[in-house]
Amino acid sequence: MTEILAIIPARGGSKGIPRKNIRNFDGYPLIAYSIAAGLKSELVTRVIVSTDDDEIAEVAREYGAEIPFMRPSVFAEDNTTDLPVYIHALEWLAENEDYHPDIVVQLRPTSPIRPVDCVDDAIKILLAHPEADSVRGVVPAGQNPHKMWRLPDGENAAMQNLLNVEGIAEPFNAPRQSLPPIFWQTGHIDAIRPRAILEKKSMTGDVIFPLMIDPDYTVDIDNLSDWAKYEWIIKFGKLNFVSPGIARRPMPATVKALFLDFDGVLTDNRVWTDETGRETVAASRGDGFGIAMLKKAGVPVIVVSKERNPVVAARCKKMDIPYVQGVDDKTGIIKGEQAKLGVDPAETIFVGNDLNDLPAFPLVGWGVAVADAHPEVLQKADFVLSKNGGHGAVREICDLILERM
Repeated sequence: MTEILAIIPARGGSKGIPRKNIRNFDGYPLIAYSIAAGLKSELVTRVIVSTDDDEIAEVAREYGAEIPFMRPSVFAEDNTTDLPVYIHALEWLAENEDYHPDIVVQLRPTSPIRPVDCVDDAIKILLAHPEADSVRGVVPAGQNPHKMWRLPDGENAAMQNLLNVEGIAEPFNAPRQSLPPIFWQTGHIDAIRPRAILEKKSMTGDVIFPLMIDPDYTVDIDNLSDWAKYEWIIKFGKLNFVSPGIARRPMPATVKALFLDFDGVLTDNRVWTDETGRETVAASRGDGFGIAMLKKAGVPVIVVSKERNPVVAARCKKMDIPYVQGVDDKTGIIKGEQAKLGVDPAETIFVGNDLNDLPAFPLVGWGVAVADAHPEVLQKADFVLSKNGGHGAVREICDLILERM
């Protein structure tokens, strides 16, 4: 059997985004996406994480990766390149386990949105070409370097074009269609023969084959603006990618009803109690306005709450929406309301925040979690809102529905 080892490099000292590798990315730690890509591959036989950080190691184990060693700190500095990390991993495995993989796959955590066949396709290309040292994922380049310039003598001197093209005197003035196509390497996948790493001291070797990747999957997370942009792509990009959890359903094309939990969704899940035992909560006026617009558009909104406090009735009456409270099992209520409205359950949405909301998700077409929901709810939801409960989450879902109408 061909031994194919996936290695995920994940040091603990990220500067651009602190604790980046285990930060929540659309419901899962970022590193979990790369682990899933290795584990769900049909050809990868082993998945390990090379890290210097105990917390990253713990999270990696939780999601199914091996941590056969802890990476020495000398190989986890800001300026450490990939090569010494991979040399260390292969030499450690050889010396301590007599383990010698035929192919090494690099899965960078910062490129989490991978096509489902990406890993196996790269491996198949390498297996089909014995002369190749490696396979690297590429996409069409967004900018053509033939139209780029160098300033060798500074801003007050003549420029020089970066690249020449045989047969084209002035490539920088030529139409794009007449220039050679250029491709950009991505971080999704590298499939490498160990000989390139250990003998040639290279992460690619001399003969590098391409794996063409749909440019819609191009992701490289370096800062928080990247983070927000790529979470949006996961939610709305309609991409078929490798996920750590269950496949998430898309938002229904038509929405006929919106069901809401109360505490933690219409409120921030806190309660104020005075000396007489009277309780008050905080709610968002923006949420109320969003509900009013949705009702005006003909989409009913129903609150289904476990809470037995009169504040539920008071707030719902103020917003003029139906409610059912004091409910331990929400599933029967939701089924009954769907039947009463005569709507297809697949065209309804439920928004929740805690474990008792999970049974409602399979009963609707789209199970949605507020941003600060319980971790298990975040993982099992079809969609995670960007706003916290009581701080605009309901307005956000209302706006999403209205945009589809």
